[in-house]
Amino acid sequence: MSTAVYPGSFDPITNGHLDIIQRASKIVDKLYVAVLVNRNKKYMFSLEERVEFIKKSTGGIANIEVVSYDGLLVDFCREKGANAIFKGLRAITDYEIEVQMALMNKRLENNVETVLLVSAVDHSFISSSIIKEVAFYGGDIAGLVPEHVREAILEKWRNID
Repeated sequence: MSTAVYPGSFDPITNGHLDIIQRASKIVDKLYVAVLVNRNKKYMFSLEERVEFIKKSTGGIANIEVVSYDGLLVDFCREKGANAIFKGLRAITDYEIEVQMALMNKRLENNVETVLLVSAVDHSFISSSIIKEVAFYGGDIAGLVPEHVREAILEKWRNID
C-alpha cells in the first residue's frame, strides 16, 4: 500500500489546494492531509477550524484522512508509514522553497521522497495570503475557495474591530 502526505498550513484551504489533494489522492492508496503548525506564521483561523474546513471540502474523497501535526514532517511520515510528500508548485519561487525543503527532508529521512505537482493553470495565482487580502479589501473571492470557506473569511473580516 502506498501512503503519502500533503502538508500545509491551509489558512485557509483554497481551490488550488483542493486540486492538489484530488490529484494526489488518485496516485496513492492513502493520503494524509496534514495541517502543520508553523510557529513563524500568524493564522487567521485556528488549527481546529482549518482541519474542519478541509474535512468539509474533501468529504467525498475516500482515501484521505485530514489530521493536524506539530513537529517535523518526516517524523509524521515515519509515524504514518508514508514514503512520499506531495507539494504543489505555482511559480518558480515555490520551486526554490520546495526544493530546499525536499533536500532537508531527504537528509533527515532518506526513505521519503518529495513529489512536486504543478498547479493547474486556473489555480496558479491562488494563495491563501492573496485570498485573505483580496477579501479584506472587499474583492470577490468566489470560485477561489470553497463556499463555506469564503463565508468564514467574510465573517472574520466583518467581526474585526
